[in-house]
Amino acid sequence: MEIEVSSCEHLMYVSEIQQEMYDSAQRRGTGIAKRSIEYLSKKISEGNAVVATENGEWVGFCYIETWSHGKFVANSGLIVSPKFRHGGVATQIKHKVFQLSREKYPEAKVFGLTTGLAVMKINSDLGYKPVIYSELTQDEEFWSGCKNCVNYEILMKKERKNCLCTAMLFVPENMKKNEVVNQPDQNKVNSVVNTQPEIKYNNEQESHLSV
Repeated sequence: MEIEVSSCEHLMYVSEIQQEMYDSAQRRGTGIAKRSIEYLSKKISEGNAVVATENGEWVGFCYIETWSHGKFVANSGLIVSPKFRHGGVATQIKHKVFQLSREKYPEAKVFGLTTGLAVMKINSDLGYKPVIYSELTQDEEFWSGCKNCVNYEILMKKERKNCLCTAMLFVPENMKKNEVVNQPDQNKVNSVVNTQPEIKYNNEQESHLSV
């Protein structure tokens, strides 16, 4: 199986992808908002999506969107072909599209809305945290994209404060703070190293060992 950043050569799968997005949402009664062929084709041709394939068959898909002038990025429309489900494909695609988002928009907050427990678990492993809706982009264009979701009426009744989807957010600044907190005190490290007895190797082969 290949998981690649999308290009024009993947446009051949766009109709199947769109149909499965729709069918999946209908089966669950929740979830993915419907996107047009034109919208998905643009994402694919611009390299703003990830496509998994195997022996010429479409396996899975996910795309990225930017909001609030690039301050927020969403990994949207994660879908796996029924034939290839329950094999860890969704996790691999999610990791790939998250990497693409971080490469293209390193300072942006990455967020998602989902009703799927599996996606919540993947997001959590990537460093996302559950948040209230007000922590997400307030870009009207983003929220208008929910109009095609079967739960849009619930969202509006609750004044966009919550819905059946769980909001999750990855904040780059938090990752940097964690790295600083977890970074060892260099003075303590040097102290430990200097108190260790000198190790003498018996021959050249042993000196290639790393500790």
